[in-house]
Amino acid sequence: MTAEDVLSVLALLRRAEVDVWIGGGWGTDVLIGEQTRQYRDLDLMHRQSQEAAVVAALSDASFEESLSWRPIRFAVTAPDGREIDLHSLVFADDGAAIQASPDAGCPFIYTSSCFVTGTIEGVPVPCLSAEQQVHFHQGYEFTDRDRHDMPQFRRAHAVGRRTAPRRRSGRRARGTAAHGASTATANG
Repeated sequence: MTAEDVLSVLALLRRAEVDVWIGGGWGTDVLIGEQTRQYRDLDLMHRQSQEAAVVAALSDASFEESLSWRPIRFAVTAPDGREIDLHSLVFADDGAAIQASPDAGCPFIYTSSCFVTGTIEGVPVPCLSAEQQVHFHQGYEFTDRDRHDMPQFRRAHAVGRRTAPRRRSGRRARGTAAHGASTATANG
């Protein structure tokens, strides 16, 4: 998934009048302001209330559903192999949001301040904040991609210096299934 591909997908979804935010590997690079590695996919958060419009717009661009872990996440893939990993968010009146997790009693939390703007090739794009990105990189063993992304990210943003993977006792850590698994298995 190239920078041009990402900008094209965002333009397509903007024309469909849906709100999305970049996360995952590209989420790190948009906050840095430059692409630091190659990506197989793009992680996007979207409003659950707009999911039908997201799916329709991507379907019109030849993306077809290729994975369903709903309500946690699902993926769509284009015939050329480009993949978008989609995460559905339910927003509260204050602008905060939650995402379903494998543990129904422990949803993934998004504060209202985590929805920010980064850049791709100088173009402003919606994304998750530095703090949210670090938060979602907690509680699982880092992949090679994480070992590349997090130092790049931390160099540009002085937040959450984590030195070793940690596990929270007694429950699945936030980020493990929706974002950790996404990063480990589908994040380009």
